[in-house]
Amino acid sequence: MIEQPKKKRFWSGLFRSRSNAQSSDGLVVWPRFCVCLRTPLIKASQEEGEPPRTASDGDLLSRMAGSRRRPRRPDPRDRGMVREQLNGHFYELLPLTEWPPAGISSDEELTLGQAMELIAGGVPTHKGHKRPVTHASDHYYGLYATTAGNHGDGDDSVNQHNAMTQLMTLRVQGSGPPTHPWETLEQPSFAFGVGARPGTITLNSWASRSSFMPPAIALRDPGVVPREVELTQVFERLKDLEAGLEDDDPELMYQQLYKRFLRDPEKSSTPHKRMEQQITDLVMCLSGPDWIDFTNPKNQVVTRFIYDTTPENHEQYLRFFYQLLLSIELELRINSRLHTDWAKERLMQQIPPRIQWNLALARRWRDNIRVEEYGATAEQVRLRFKLRKRQTKMLKRFAQMMKWSNLAETLDVLKERDADGSVLTVSSHAMAFFSGLVLPGPTFPFLIMNSLLDIDPDKATDNLALLTHLNPNCGFQYRNSYTYWTSTSIVGKVLAPTCLEVAGWVGPARPSTDLGRSQIARIRARRPRQRMTPEDIATMAERCDPLGPPAETYPVREYELVTPEGSSSYDAVDTVRIEMLSLKPPPEATLPPSQSPPQPQQQQQQGAELGPGWFDAAIQFAIAGISWPLRLSYDVCFVQAWPCSDGPHPLFFDYVHKVVRADEVVEIKDWVRPRSRSHPQSQPQPTNGSGNGNGSGSLRDRSALSTPIAGSGGKHTPQEEDDDDAERVLVISAFGVKDNEVLARAWCAHWGLSAVVADIGKTCMACAIREAYAATLTVVILVEEQSDGLD
Repeated sequence: MIEQPKKKRFWSGLFRSRSNAQSSDGLVVWPRFCVCLRTPLIKASQEEGEPPRTASDGDLLSRMAGSRRRPRRPDPRDRGMVREQLNGHFYELLPLTEWPPAGISSDEELTLGQAMELIAGGVPTHKGHKRPVTHASDHYYGLYATTAGNHGDGDDSVNQHNAMTQLMTLRVQGSGPPTHPWETLEQPSFAFGVGARPGTITLNSWASRSSFMPPAIALRDPGVVPREVELTQVFERLKDLEAGLEDDDPELMYQQLYKRFLRDPEKSSTPHKRMEQQITDLVMCLSGPDWIDFTNPKNQVVTRFIYDTTPENHEQYLRFFYQLLLSIELELRINSRLHTDWAKERLMQQIPPRIQWNLALARRWRDNIRVEEYGATAEQVRLRFKLRKRQTKMLKRFAQMMKWSNLAETLDVLKERDADGSVLTVSSHAMAFFSGLVLPGPTFPFLIMNSLLDIDPDKATDNLALLTHLNPNCGFQYRNSYTYWTSTSIVGKVLAPTCLEVAGWVGPARPSTDLGRSQIARIRARRPRQRMTPEDIATMAERCDPLGPPAETYPVREYELVTPEGSSSYDAVDTVRIEMLSLKPPPEATLPPSQSPPQPQQQQQQGAELGPGWFDAAIQFAIAGISWPLRLSYDVCFVQAWPCSDGPHPLFFDYVHKVVRADEVVEIKDWVRPRSRSHPQSQPQPTNGSGNGNGSGSLRDRSALSTPIAGSGGKHTPQEEDDDDAERVLVISAFGVKDNEVLARAWCAHWGLSAVVADIGKTCMACAIREAYAATLTVVILVEEQSDGLD
């Protein structure tokens, strides 16, 4: 019998400090932009893509210094003679129930083709991408992840129609959904960002959060000043452009632009009748400082500039539509039928971000709004909104899914306002939502929720008027019935398994006695402790290779079939229940000056309605009758695992991991930083849930909330000491009731560990562990989808 080599279990350098990158302001170099415009507008072949990695591509890690450890294979000289064939054995590809499969000995050696068929068939393989940022130095970059290999059996993202997130994303160039995450205007891309399970994100979104983007790019003095115009001139041209651009008549196109809106600086010598010259003039004109900057989050609810149609707002009203008109003129010229798709894409890559947001506004307007009537004043303007009926149905469905407390009265008001056409006059947020004039990005969740609050006739909604995308990590309680949380808040991420996630909101969630009857809560949380680096992105494919390092043959004994414990209804943990959601105001001394301290607690007891407040969140669980509170201290992420095909799959031995049940995870203290027996003082002691009382000491000393509270009769079990916790993936079996998954997520938020969440019915345990290695994460949460009876 061949002696089995010792299995190596180390993952050196898993967590490294991020390089201190210095930010620098950059200027758009217009000569480079103009050179792009002079490029011949002819078709070009597609750029040659990098072929997908195979097991024979070689070990990239061996050529890169300081990379994270990838799975390692023992020296073949320690295994004795290698056999090239399987002794003539034939096997049928069926779902594996044992390893080795019937007819194959553990001493066999698989060739590459046999290993790919038997071990890697249907396994999702992940690849990282590092891409430069246009108009920025090489110091800045965008990070992305793509996946293939699972035979097309779905992906890790949610259906945008079902999740009501269509307006949160926009492809920079072209129609239809984007094919790659770097093709959208908003970054990270929402088209590749929302995970399939509530409260999760995609692997690409996790990678993109470590991108290093430049600050706002300073634009040079444009030198192109628009003409003075009247409102009638602007809307007359907007109405004309609904029929398209006069690109078949260069003289008329020149007259329409330069006689009415721009001044041609070279009219007497060489008039700008070529389309690339007009594009340059429009870009330079829109780069002026007097226009609205839509890259600023404060300006991304665009209807606030036109909601007020009184004479006092006429100047701002005119400036907005003038900017919109010039943006449409530019957008139509860039997408002229005279240009090839390659030329359009090449040109859009050179457009500065500020101008791209103007183009996004122009596309939203052209897709969703038409001019019916216009005059010299804003009161005379009448618009037709093509999406109003669809958005009305969406809001109705959203309210029903959120189990809105005042549902009947709210839907009655919605029906009445839709019938008389006054639904857009409720507020600027309602105008943006029902018109579809929504810029891509994080504003849409607040537009739909504020529209619902504004239409609800209950006076209690007045206390919720300050919901804003400028404070995204928030939620609110409405009429003491339910709480609702944004998908970006840590409370929403943790409670999501017990709720629905739609349109960027998680709810309906359990109420909290710490909030007023109707009150907004803004949640404080630390940044997560884990991030990816460019080196991690470059070696992602090698770290998740199902075969391990490339070799001439692949010994069967180096793989094992891992199966989750407690996946059946009889073995699942059923002793975990959520007791309460705790929201405590932080000390005033810890709040920044811009954040007002919360109202006194006695005002809430007297029934006074409170304004928005800042809170520290915690969830208290009952585990076998013992209370375990966990603080949601870190704003961690939960990555939806990619589905695999033809699973379960074997796992290479060097993907080291440890499996625990959900009710056992609270006894594990700080998985990423294991303790040493030489420092017993670092062990947390049972407390009353408030720490050591003086707020001093390390996080490990203060954060004793993963131990039973005093008086609960809980038994403190010391953690199993193991010095290689940082090298392993902790697999938490959270099958059974959804409270088990909430407990696992709360434990992650308590210790600052992001995790991969895998539905065992779609992703096998081995593929989930490999994805955790690809994402440089050390926690996997295994769950099993349960029907909630909802469509």
